[in-house]
Amino acid sequence: MQTKKEVRDSTYTFASRPRALQNRSKYREPAAEPNDDGGIPVNIMYDRRVVRGNTYAQNILPLTAQTDPVELQKQQEARRKAIARRRAKAQFRSRTPEAVEGRQHMDVQTELYLEELSDRVEESNVECQTDAFLDKPPSPLFIPAKTGRDVATQIEEGELFDFDLEVRPLLETLVGKTVEQSLLEVMEEEELASLRKQQRAYEELHALELVEVQRLEERERRHRQEKERRLRQQREVLQKERETVEKMAARAFAQQYLVDLLPSVYTTLRDHGYFYDPVERDVETGFLPWVMTQVTGNLEKRGVARAVMDMLIRHVTQRKSQFYQQMAAESSEPS
Repeated sequence: MQTKKEVRDSTYTFASRPRALQNRSKYREPAAEPNDDGGIPVNIMYDRRVVRGNTYAQNILPLTAQTDPVELQKQQEARRKAIARRRAKAQFRSRTPEAVEGRQHMDVQTELYLEELSDRVEESNVECQTDAFLDKPPSPLFIPAKTGRDVATQIEEGELFDFDLEVRPLLETLVGKTVEQSLLEVMEEEELASLRKQQRAYEELHALELVEVQRLEERERRHRQEKERRLRQQREVLQKERETVEKMAARAFAQQYLVDLLPSVYTTLRDHGYFYDPVERDVETGFLPWVMTQVTGNLEKRGVARAVMDMLIRHVTQRKSQFYQQMAAESSEPS
């Protein structure tokens, strides 16, 4: 089992030894030409992974769709032709001629301010080591500083307290307080008994007064009911007397009014035919309508017979006239 110090030391160990950075040139190397099997494009605009333009109307094939072999062959042929054209352009592009023997080309700065160029980066190694982590010692117990002076004294038995002498006032006080409290309780009980007696007397008096008040209220209620009943009877008597007087006045007025009303009513009813003779009414309603019906029927029959007779006479007359005219015409013709 590792100790705490070994675990703490293992925390600061390196996983690998430090090493210097690799030498890099100041400028980038020229990009390699893409090969036939699909290399890295030189320009991002020719990268097929970059989507250009509106993607709403783009025809996106599903993952399970298979490309037509003929179309795939055409795409590979077009890619080969494009690579060949780029290579031809690169060959015909003018380049810097090669350096003569014993010399070499160097990059020259054309800026206004020159700076030193160096392919090798200055390096320096620096090491550091932290101290071992020590445990914090436990904090010591806090003990306040001592102040003042130490003194001592000796008390003998009986110097401070004598029980027989000191207990007497305590007992007198306790007994006196107990007796006083007992007397107060007895007086309180007597006072409570007196208060209960007075309360019972007051309750009895209050009950008697309440009974008397109820009796007086009941008598007053009976008097009030009797008064209301008699007033109601008196009002009913007055109402009946008033109605009787009104009825008598109405009866007298009706009698006085009917003295002249009856003859005029009878006369009016007689004029309108409400009073009639039964025989005369029977003749008017039963016999006369029947007679009129019979007379009307006979007159209609006579009219019909007369019309038929007139038609027959007219027809006979016309036949005779035609016959005489024919005879006259025959007699007037030459023989």
